[in-house]
Amino acid sequence: MAESALLLVTTKIGIAVAAETLHHVRSVAKLSENMTLIRNDLELIRAFLKEIGRKNSTDGVTEAWIGQVRRLAYDMEDIVDQFMYVIGKQHQKGSWWSSVKKILKKPQHLFTLGEISTGLEKINRALTHLKQNRDWTQPIVGVGDVFATNYDSQQQLYLPGHDYSISDDELVGFDKNRKILMGSLNLENCLNLQIIALWGMGGIGKSTLVSNVFRKEAPNFECHAWVSVSQSYKLDDIWRRMLKEIYSKDKKEFHAEKMTCGELQDELKEILKKKRYLIILDDVWTAEDFRKIKEVLVDAKMGSRIIITTRSEEVASIAHDGCRIKVEPLEEEDAWRLFCRKAFPNTENHICPLALQEYGKLIVGRCDGLPLALVAIGSSLSLKAQNLTEWKLFDEQLIFELHKNENLSRVVKILNLSYKYLPDYLKSCFLYCAMFPEDHMIHRKRLIRLWIAEGFIEQIGKCSLEDVAEGYLGELVRRSMLHVVERNSFNRIKCLQMHDLVRELAIFQSSRESFSMTYDDGDGVTQVKPDSRRLSVLQCKNDTEPSMGQCRLRTFIAFSSNTASSALFPSESKYLAVLELSGLPIKTVPNSIGELFNLKYLGLGNTYVKILPKSVTKLHNLETLKLKGAQCVNLPKEFGKLKKLRHLLIYKYLDRTGSSFKYCDPVDPFEGLWTLKDLQTLRAVRGSKVFIAKLACLSQLRGLHITGISGINCAQLCDSLSKMQQLSLLAIEASNEDEVLQLETLTLSNRLKKLFLSGRISEGTWKSPFFSTNGDALYIIYLHCSHLVENPVPRLSELSNLTDIRLCKAYTGQELTFQPEWFPNVKTLSLYDLPHVNQIYIHERALVRLEDLQIGNLAELRDIPAGLEHLKSLKEAWFGDMHPDFERNFPTTKLEHVPKVRCTIRPGEA
Repeated sequence: MAESALLLVTTKIGIAVAAETLHHVRSVAKLSENMTLIRNDLELIRAFLKEIGRKNSTDGVTEAWIGQVRRLAYDMEDIVDQFMYVIGKQHQKGSWWSSVKKILKKPQHLFTLGEISTGLEKINRALTHLKQNRDWTQPIVGVGDVFATNYDSQQQLYLPGHDYSISDDELVGFDKNRKILMGSLNLENCLNLQIIALWGMGGIGKSTLVSNVFRKEAPNFECHAWVSVSQSYKLDDIWRRMLKEIYSKDKKEFHAEKMTCGELQDELKEILKKKRYLIILDDVWTAEDFRKIKEVLVDAKMGSRIIITTRSEEVASIAHDGCRIKVEPLEEEDAWRLFCRKAFPNTENHICPLALQEYGKLIVGRCDGLPLALVAIGSSLSLKAQNLTEWKLFDEQLIFELHKNENLSRVVKILNLSYKYLPDYLKSCFLYCAMFPEDHMIHRKRLIRLWIAEGFIEQIGKCSLEDVAEGYLGELVRRSMLHVVERNSFNRIKCLQMHDLVRELAIFQSSRESFSMTYDDGDGVTQVKPDSRRLSVLQCKNDTEPSMGQCRLRTFIAFSSNTASSALFPSESKYLAVLELSGLPIKTVPNSIGELFNLKYLGLGNTYVKILPKSVTKLHNLETLKLKGAQCVNLPKEFGKLKKLRHLLIYKYLDRTGSSFKYCDPVDPFEGLWTLKDLQTLRAVRGSKVFIAKLACLSQLRGLHITGISGINCAQLCDSLSKMQQLSLLAIEASNEDEVLQLETLTLSNRLKKLFLSGRISEGTWKSPFFSTNGDALYIIYLHCSHLVENPVPRLSELSNLTDIRLCKAYTGQELTFQPEWFPNVKTLSLYDLPHVNQIYIHERALVRLEDLQIGNLAELRDIPAGLEHLKSLKEAWFGDMHPDFERNFPTTKLEHVPKVRCTIRPGEA
């Protein structure tokens, strides 16, 4: 649909016409007025599109009309960006008012404004035509009872009789969840109504599993019904179908079609209050939907059960404790078994011929454990010739097959429903994730900053754009559109991935809507559509390169190190907002970078760039500059003019292992740094005396890494930090390994979650106001090169909410003891380079939630920590660079409960 494109362009128009100074000049004000009128029309069209989507009633005519709306929205975005470009180019040299006066004095700019005016007139004519066509298509859209028609048609997707594999023999990989489900149905001595929820992405097998259990367990209840809810439902239809199924069992004549909603409600309540019932509500999309339906599901204390299947974690949370079942993709072995059963149904033991296994494994890998896809694709392949050529062709054309092969259409319909019913503000965010390579680990912070640069995130009240974006991200996860690969120790999302098949369909949808293109000459995708708004270069093996002269291009992201350097800085795409080249072997940045006035995100992390051209100071819209891990630590003069900067990550790695005291080279504080009022992330900066005094001016900072701190400047640093109420991450690094950080007056807000201290720490630091009052807010603490004589563990145990502790060169004593009840929430404990520690004691009931133990280069430690067998939650234990005696004394029996154990000794001491 085009709603997300309309949402973006109407937002941009609002920004373009907001500058009050534009209204002082008649010719410019006229453009502003025309833009406002167009925005009003586009908002009406967007509302109309939402109504079409709500009725789920698109046909060929409507789809063509929607395509025209999308193209018009893109044309309007081009005009708005051109307008902002002209105004903004002059604004570099002065105020908005002076920029308008300069425009009026320059013929070339007046000519451009004339072009913009002509473009707006064309847009107006096109809008008039579109509205006339809308009036013409409306009768087609409105024919009949759309809700009823689509409810019935969608029911066919979910009814248990339409599931593919529901016999015990073919229900592969669901044994554990089936036992949990049956156990929840048959809770002994529980007569209260119990709500059970199964949740996971579309096609994961929720309905299939419930169907299998339903057929066995339904006879044990006095009445039962299976109802698919879906998005396009009417409440009376749900209750009517429920009654029909209940009465069909009793073979009672029943005329539900004539009953009103109130009569249906009364009838159901009357029946269900007298019987033990089992109701399946399949594919519930929102918690509000369930609450409405549940009005008739009375609790008569007779042991009744409701089972919900849903794609939404929010809906699943309605279920009772212990009755929420997350359905995950199949493991690789189970996925292969299920596929083979469908692909070779008539062979003994369903064995795949050796000649077909290579491509069979590739196809199964692309299904990524999704049972719906495995069953449908396996069944489709069972009808094809079993030869290598046929299977290779099928693998290469899988997406084409999914859309054109009738036997596979159900896979696409089920998966596309999740996208179709996303709110407008999430659709662009979701499609954007498909620009990353297959199986790519998408980092939360990076993705959020990209979304903001694209303009996808709407300001909500006083919330920062980053907080709103994180809410969007959580919503996509809860809707099972993205899945979390890694969380940090306090459960915040760290890395995500897209399911392979979902990503393929998102790429298809992105191309169809001209939202984005992925360039991959390894897969034969080498043509870039001229109207694509975004381009992602995934692979560039050959000498060819994508054409970058796309005036419509707003985003360019490259993952392939073979991309020609001439293609990496597309200066012809003057409206570019995102340029992400991190990780590529780039050495220089051309001076033409300064022409990209609209640029908001510039990613050059982990490149060989040593210097930025002076023209980068022209990028007045820049919000994120990422030079983390590059060779550049000096910024041009006048860089402080970039007032919209939100995230500045600039430091060169000196020692990536972290074992050296100085592991990175920071940027020197430049003139005007303290005037960047929107700055939220600053990593890393050298703490000069002048900068420390002005640090409090950066009141919006959330993440700060400051180095080179001397003891005499600590009091001023503590004073500045006390005024920074938004800090959630703070890293303080002393000027050298012998310098003592005097942090006795350290006062920080209770927002601080992560604290990194590198250097010796004064005794009074532990008695500072922060550790005395707000230390409990901390989740993560790293002590590096502290060289403490006193054991720091008792002090740290007072910080009851810690989840992650790292001690590196932090302690010079011989013994570490973890007493009972200490560190109840710690999940990760890392102990490195503690040269004299020879004994570690872990008492029972200490570190009860520890999952990851890392011990490295403890030269005097000869035995594993005493009491390690008490750590029942431990998932991984790593011992690295240890003494040879440590390996010889290694008691494997004490670590049998730990799934993953690794041990290495110091090189040369084997």
